[in-house]
Amino acid sequence: MYPDVVDLREFYESELGGLVRHLLRAPLRRLWEHTAGQAVLGLGYATPHLRMFAEEAERTLAFMPAQQGVTWWPREGPNATALTEETALPLENSSIDRLLIVHALENSEHMADLLAEAWRVLAANGRMIVVVPHRGGFWTWSAKTPFGFGFSFSLPHIRRILTHNRFQVERHQRALFIPPFAHRLLAPYADWIERNFAIFLPTLAGVLLVEVTKQVYARPVRERVKVLKPLLSLPDFAAPSPTPTAGRMT
Repeated sequence: MYPDVVDLREFYESELGGLVRHLLRAPLRRLWEHTAGQAVLGLGYATPHLRMFAEEAERTLAFMPAQQGVTWWPREGPNATALTEETALPLENSSIDRLLIVHALENSEHMADLLAEAWRVLAANGRMIVVVPHRGGFWTWSAKTPFGFGFSFSLPHIRRILTHNRFQVERHQRALFIPPFAHRLLAPYADWIERNFAIFLPTLAGVLLVEVTKQVYARPVRERVKVLKPLLSLPDFAAPSPTPTAGRMT
């Protein structure tokens, strides 16, 4: 079940939501250093994290599931969002170079179909990042944040899901080590906590960011069927006998 788009927008406009945007910026940039000249798509509620890519990408789109609702984005300039079905994206095959999925996979009731659509629209050399709540992290305990909705995942769990749906896991990052209930107290030390906890206490991460590529298997080449001679030669059919001519009457 998806959270309502109004609740998502209000969260990211809050002080805590602003901290989440800040803390996810660094791991996203480590995974995607450059997106210049590429087509970038955000699926779910990815707009808070798309702006840094929109400044350099050739085009940036944001698709929001019908079960969630849609909002205008960006606030300045032409709208780049659309309300879509999560299992039927209005895009051609292999048309997206970078796909960012946030607040979608953990809420979907059709996870395999959503990933099948993601696979379809992603280019053969494209890359996708899935941001999901980390099982055991502090953020899954709080229903006041979007990461407290839906499923949560361990790293082996999400890797297995992505692999079974024809993606190759390349890299991952962990983020949101600050507990949401202590963000005001710890905010001044947020960057230090993120860097050090990722090394020494990775199991306390609130979210996982997993980057994958599209598995494209080569199709086996069909061998030509060799026509074999029959083991036994077929008998020749006898030519039909000429019809006897009736004798002339004299």
